[in-house]
Amino acid sequence: MIKKTKKSKNNLSATTNDLTLQNIEKFYDGKHILKKINLKIKANSFTTLLGPSGCGKTTILRLIAGFESPDFGEIKLGDTILNKIPAHKRPFNTVFQNYSLFPHMNVFSNVAYSLTLQKISKKESVTRVNEILKLVGLESKIHNKVDSLSGGEKQRVAIARSLVNKPQILLLDEPLSALDSKLRKFMQQELKRIQRETNVTFIFVTHDQEEALTMSDYLFVLNDGKIQHQGDPINIYNEPINSWVAGFIGASNIIYNATFIKDKLIKFDSQEFKCVDVGFKPNSKVDVVFRPEDLVITEKNKGLVNGKIKSQLFKGIH
Repeated sequence: MIKKTKKSKNNLSATTNDLTLQNIEKFYDGKHILKKINLKIKANSFTTLLGPSGCGKTTILRLIAGFESPDFGEIKLGDTILNKIPAHKRPFNTVFQNYSLFPHMNVFSNVAYSLTLQKISKKESVTRVNEILKLVGLESKIHNKVDSLSGGEKQRVAIARSLVNKPQILLLDEPLSALDSKLRKFMQQELKRIQRETNVTFIFVTHDQEEALTMSDYLFVLNDGKIQHQGDPINIYNEPINSWVAGFIGASNIIYNATFIKDKLIKFDSQEFKCVDVGFKPNSKVDVVFRPEDLVITEKNKGLVNGKIKSQLFKGIH
């Protein structure tokens, strides 16, 4: 006999939907934190909110989760407006920076905790916990106390605990920040793999540009409460929309007041150079961005531009 469950009055079914923020504004103590934020997060994508500290990215995550309410604008999942729906009734889960695990419980109990609150049967709970621990590579640690785990393993327990509820969207608030560099790179790959295998929408918050470029299907770059640029990582890296984005994403060299001769041709330092840009007015002044990988060092007086190496740093492979 199968027990029937009541349908949600909020009409939030298990169907996967796009998430939309429309004209969102937020004030704290008179400070304008978010300024007309408009964004659409596609279902089943790995989307990242990237920006420096204080730009508003974590505030957006908290608004989506339902921990905060917007002062203006609407948050919608599909056609359903979420503004007045409390956090516990939204089909989302959050992974925090500190993981918020229960130290007195083992791995199984931590992951199964929310299922117990939902009064899921013991048999189904065991099945779901085993499946999710296998997905995150912790099936051999099922009876271990969380205090005995490494930082990366604790993070995977937190992810498993969030995914075992089968949320439509998983919100991740800088969950890799406490990990060392090598483990952080490994977990970037693991998170991407988990997202692809579960097909859950991931919304990831970080201030780390390399992390965002590595993991994301789509990026929203924020500064001072506004979206500066949005698009796929390759587009944002190769074609930053303004000098701030160019300086923030990756390492950049900016030549100011160069001349746009014509489509795909610019001039600075009395030299003409090919470029990828089109559509500017001929002979107009532009700023030129080039990346370190675009620079080729040759023998003296054989290059297009002469320069002087003033210092160097050893960085392993570089």
